[in-house]
Amino acid sequence: MTGDGDGLLVVGDVVTDVVARHREPLARDTDTAARIALRPGGAAANVACWAAHFAHSPGPRLGDGPSPGARPAPGPRVRLLARAGSDTADWHRDALLRAGVDPVLRIDAELPTAVVIALVDADAERTLVTDSGAALRLGPEDWDEALLDGAARVHLSGYLFFAAPGRELAALVGKAARARGLPVSVDPASAGFLRQAGVPRFLADVAGTDLLLPNAAEAMLLSGAAEPALAAVELSRTYGGTVVVTLGSEGALAAYGGELTARVPGVPARAVDSTGAGDAFTGGLLAARLAGADLPAALALGCRAGAAAVAVVGGRPEPPA
Repeated sequence: MTGDGDGLLVVGDVVTDVVARHREPLARDTDTAARIALRPGGAAANVACWAAHFAHSPGPRLGDGPSPGARPAPGPRVRLLARAGSDTADWHRDALLRAGVDPVLRIDAELPTAVVIALVDADAERTLVTDSGAALRLGPEDWDEALLDGAARVHLSGYLFFAAPGRELAALVGKAARARGLPVSVDPASAGFLRQAGVPRFLADVAGTDLLLPNAAEAMLLSGAAEPALAAVELSRTYGGTVVVTLGSEGALAAYGGELTARVPGVPARAVDSTGAGDAFTGGLLAARLAGADLPAALALGCRAGAAAVAVVGGRPEPPA
């Protein structure tokens, strides 16, 4: 059986982001002035929001994106499966609905929603302090194969692979998606967590997926190569699927079968916060693929999404008015 929908199912995390932007270096044993904002976040939730942002574009071309403040027009359904604590589940559900995402939130009665403190310096680069909370307990019992109804693609957040329940869920979702002929993509999510989990185990867990989306640091860690393009080539040779490596302001490149197949430049942006830029890239790329774009065009939209993301505080597009 093959999928006959046009939507996207994203599986992974929803997170409460505390974004602290400080212009001066952090001062030990005293105060550091900062502008602090509370935002809904999470890698999977951010991907879903950016995919919906572009998939629902009312403009004549997907790559143009919606105009500021425009309400999303009807488009392919973007659905998110995640786990949240009862403390903030309603707030997160409302934020996802406003972004045009269909939220399927499993409520954890014991643990709170995951929280990330993003310390963003004067160069808009961030350091993350993470309490994974309820996100670590998203597992097979949260799955319902009906979530694949209407989907044309499936995306798994890499954070699933850093806990046993998540790995079991990822395997279950991947098997169900492949049975329907749906392509599956994975974003490795965190070089730090990859080191803790172990590169061989991660690569074994994601074997059989169609698209791997590491950033440069993750690609070099996963491949052992010392340069992003070489890392993409090596990973595509050993992993077997398409590998897309994001290069920050330098753009992105893709490899398949041990050869580079595409490269696009970055999009200039006035950066205020790099939180979620990779998630935005993934969401833009997946929205483009849902619309039938080829890989170079999808990479280009991903780069435009990443540039839009660094220009706002937090990891998501501004919600419509």
